[in-house]
Amino acid sequence: MNGRTALVTGATGGLGKAIATAVAREGASVVVVGRSAARAEDAIRDIRAKEPNAVLEPLVCDLSSQASIRSAVDGFLLRHDKLDVLVNAAGVFRKERHVTPDGLELTFATNVMGYFLLTNLLLDALKRGGGADGARTSRIVNIASKYSGGPSTTKIDFDDLQTAKGNYSYLRATPPTMLGRVLLTQEFAERLRGSNVVVNAVHPGLVKHTALLQDVGGPFRWMTNTFGATAEKAADTPVWLATAPETAAVSGKLWAKRKELPTPGMGSDPAARKRLWEECTRLSKIL
Repeated sequence: MNGRTALVTGATGGLGKAIATAVAREGASVVVVGRSAARAEDAIRDIRAKEPNAVLEPLVCDLSSQASIRSAVDGFLLRHDKLDVLVNAAGVFRKERHVTPDGLELTFATNVMGYFLLTNLLLDALKRGGGADGARTSRIVNIASKYSGGPSTTKIDFDDLQTAKGNYSYLRATPPTMLGRVLLTQEFAERLRGSNVVVNAVHPGLVKHTALLQDVGGPFRWMTNTFGATAEKAADTPVWLATAPETAAVSGKLWAKRKELPTPGMGSDPAARKRLWEECTRLSKIL
């Protein structure tokens, strides 16, 4: 990974920070993305305490804000002409419904639109990062989930992407966004077929002491902290996908513990992933 550049969202805590630390240990220069400069700098200090020789830089980006994403990408491209690894690890799990300045429900805006827009805006840089050698492909790794309730039962309601109908709850809002990440991973992989960029999704499982659940009820935090893996252990598969030679040509898959997971139900529906792509394109006005 020496001479390569990685950008990790959600890198100010938990799984994202563990991934950033491990990728830096492999020799890559790591762009640490945080919602504020202070949080990004704090994370950099924590990573350097473990990896004194790490090459790190902060990047401020609020993944729920399309303006912030565009500004962050502009800032990155002023300093870098290419990107070798993009790890989308940011996410939210909110107890109450919030609407962003873009008019989108916050969970969907962050967990789906943030991944979609950031990745699209960085695609040219990722294509410049890959080399002619198959082992030099650029990698996109999306932290996702095999979704609560099982992939065959979780659905995306395209008539209610913003969870505006009925009573809002994180159990209604969050699982479809995890499915959405898998669908977008598959659609990116299809659209990037034949290029020097691969994209995969990872189900990390429960992760101890994650900030993701601090806004929700005690039972969820108790279950996660009791049965979850450490962030360092959960980071193994994302880092493997981001750095290992043997994963250079793998694309469009959902992984857990370095093993491919099936995606039955809507998770294997090309029409669903195409429709989600079209909706995200419309909502981000990217084209």
